Amino acid sequence: MKVMGLDYGTKTVGVALSDELFITAQAVETITRKSSSKLRQTLARIEQIATENEVLLIVLGYPKNMNNTVGDRAQATESFKEDLERRTGLPVVLWDERLTTMEAERILIEGSVRRENRKDVIDQMAAAIILQSYLEANREKIKEQMQ
Repeated sequence: MKVMGLDYGTKTVGVALSDELFITAQAVETITRKSSSKLRQTLARIEQIATENEVLLIVLGYPKNMNNTVGDRAQATESFKEDLERRTGLPVVLWDERLTTMEAERILIEGSVRRENRKDVIDQMAAAIILQSYLEANREKIKEQMQ
C-alpha cells in the first residue's frame, strides 16, 4: 500500500507515490490535459495509478495564498478534491503546498536539469515535495490507519 501525492494545476497534475514504508516520495508522472475544464481523463488516469499501486490515501496540494487566505486556485482545488473522492472512493487530504513549485525549481536547477527539460518534470517534483512533507508530518498516523 502507498500514499499518492498530487500537484493540481490548471493544465497539468503532477503525481508522486510513497514507498510502502511511507518514508520517501518519488515523482511518477505529469498528467497533461488540453483544457482546464476537461477532467474526466485526468481523473481516470489518477484512478488507474491509484488502483495499480494500492493507494490508500491521496494527498492533494492546497495552494493557499501567502497570507493564509483561500483564493481562486484553492477553491478550484477543493472542487477537484471532491471529484477525486467521488471517482476513486479514497480519502483525499488537502496539504499546504505554498512555495513547493519554487522548491522544485531550485532542486532541478541544482541538479543541472536544463531549462527546457524542467517544465516536463516540475509538477511531478512539486507533487513529490508535497507528499514528502505530508509523510514526514504524519508517518505514525498513516501506519496506525493501516492496522
